[in-house]
Amino acid sequence: MKTLLARVVATLLLAAACGAAFAQAGVPNVGREYRVLNPPRPVTTGPRIEVIEFFYYGCPVCYEAQPHIARWLMTTGSDVVLRRIPATTAESGEAFALTFYALESAGLLARLHWPLYDNHHFDDMRLHEEKNLLAWLGRSGVDAERFRALRNSADVKARVAAGQKVFELYDVRGVPTFAVDGKYITSATMARGVPQLMKVVEHLVGLARTDRRR
Repeated sequence: MKTLLARVVATLLLAAACGAAFAQAGVPNVGREYRVLNPPRPVTTGPRIEVIEFFYYGCPVCYEAQPHIARWLMTTGSDVVLRRIPATTAESGEAFALTFYALESAGLLARLHWPLYDNHHFDDMRLHEEKNLLAWLGRSGVDAERFRALRNSADVKARVAAGQKVFELYDVRGVPTFAVDGKYITSATMARGVPQLMKVVEHLVGLARTDRRR
């Protein structure tokens, strides 16, 4: 929806104006860089800490976040699991969500998640449009017709609907937003910028580790 991209612009402006404040503060503060969820939301990862990335392929801030997320994944502990849940309410959100869950179901997410962002934003391929998407997948060595069938399957549509329910459960108002172990939530807006965002996420992972030891 239009308001989501408006929030993206607001996030970029806020980061430019306020990014230094968090860097000087050092430690994220509850009520400012993150919120505590009360009541906590259920998690799906058992003994491992659940981190949910709420995102939208059409979001330039989500695109900007990808290298920061990749670096964080290489350094965070093996007791952490990242779940990605795509927005459906933004313009072209449902189309991108169908693509995400189809890529995940086909085992192609690790290879094509970041390139999808890159080619959509940097190369302006408009990959929310099915014909452009299928042509791009074909060039990437994917059977486009089989992918089309998977993307439009009942299973993938059910996963899109389930993901939207998680968005509603966490009352996500903009992206990128991260929820940590059902207890904490932060966003690029709250963290005042993308580089700071993953520092806040790792801080919240530390809080979750402490919570689980109690």
